[in-house]
Amino acid sequence: MQTDWNSAEDTATRRSGGTDTSRATARHGDAQPAPGGARRNFLRAAGAGLAASIASGSALAAGTAETERNRVGFTPIDDPKTEAPKSMPDPNAAPDDRIGYAVVGLGRLAVGEILPALAECKFSKIAALVSGDRDKALKLARQYGVKTESVYDYASYDRLASNPDVKVIYIVLPNSMHADFTVRGARAGKHILCEKPMATSVADCERMIAACRSANVKLMIAYRSQYEPMDRAIAKMVRDGALGPLREFVAGNSQNTVDPQHWRHKKALAGGGALPDIGLYCLNAARFMSGAEPEEVFATTSRVPNDPRYAEVEAGVHFILRFPGGFTATCVSNYASHDSRFLRLQGPNGWVELNPAFAYNGLKLRHSRLQDKHNTVTDIEFPPANQFALEIDHMSLCVMQDRTPHTPGEEGLQDQRIMEAIYRSAETGRAVRLSPPPGPTRGPEPDEQTF
Repeated sequence: MQTDWNSAEDTATRRSGGTDTSRATARHGDAQPAPGGARRNFLRAAGAGLAASIASGSALAAGTAETERNRVGFTPIDDPKTEAPKSMPDPNAAPDDRIGYAVVGLGRLAVGEILPALAECKFSKIAALVSGDRDKALKLARQYGVKTESVYDYASYDRLASNPDVKVIYIVLPNSMHADFTVRGARAGKHILCEKPMATSVADCERMIAACRSANVKLMIAYRSQYEPMDRAIAKMVRDGALGPLREFVAGNSQNTVDPQHWRHKKALAGGGALPDIGLYCLNAARFMSGAEPEEVFATTSRVPNDPRYAEVEAGVHFILRFPGGFTATCVSNYASHDSRFLRLQGPNGWVELNPAFAYNGLKLRHSRLQDKHNTVTDIEFPPANQFALEIDHMSLCVMQDRTPHTPGEEGLQDQRIMEAIYRSAETGRAVRLSPPPGPTRGPEPDEQTF
């Protein structure tokens, strides 16, 4: 019997998060008078337009009334002038109206994080499972209410094309398998949400983008941190100039892995060691939070002597990114160090940090600045939020509204280009110049109703 690949990320405890209640809007156009200037034709057209407008307005009023009948609400107990509103379930988000997902690969990340997140999404639901271990898949299907006929193996993956309940495929497989399953999923006419790293080569990233473009389906890379509220708050501070011109970014993401037979330690499956798995978080955060692209990188990698875990891949990576204007990012990542995840952005007007950072939960945000002639450090709290639910619901809204995802394939492609340059620098001992991306790498900002 085949077994599923374990995820590249560790299982964590389920979390529930508050989200704002969404509001539906509707618009209708004005009727246009018929050409020719005939008074009776104009009056006839105007009358028809008025009737259509009245009918449209009546339908809108009926829909609004139905929404209000379905809404469960309470009188406020907190002062709205000083307290944030409490969220309530969206009365329009009935389960059958949600976007259906097929989760491909039921390893550690899918079972521990993605399936629970889908169960609490506002705009998304589980519609199908794809696994090499049917017994495990059937157990999860019963747990999450997935029909037996919507449980597939990897050989029957292409049959998703005939499942109308599946609109999006979420690929949670080893890195080297992302490209082929994305291309096959796109050919099946399904939108694709793919775990990071996007692939193991620039060529495969480009192939994934081309396949989705040819099939006219959306491609989003699952950079969950770009949808996490604290990370987004830091990016907004930078955009608003709260730190002044950026000077330094420092980040680390390390963990002590154990199994030398795990696919993450096999270069053919993972594409590398610590860099594409956990070092990528530091790289992407430097780009996302600064809003800039690096123009040069210098890097070194390391291995633990005589350790079978690192026979094929690096244990550690240390890289420095140089950005226009003198801003630099210093990043370290290691598979052989105790769990450590942090980042800090610094400028002349202050600094901001996440410590821990990059984790599924428990993030802590601090901001330091001069206030009343004193250096102050402020702890900034956010309500708990499920990062996976936020990113999944963003993808669903993009499908519903026909929008480009915030983290499309171009974002994953740019990181892959930089990671390949990091490896080249480590091999040669020299800095490597980086070309700017040929176009934008990110789509519109996520809809606030998902937060």
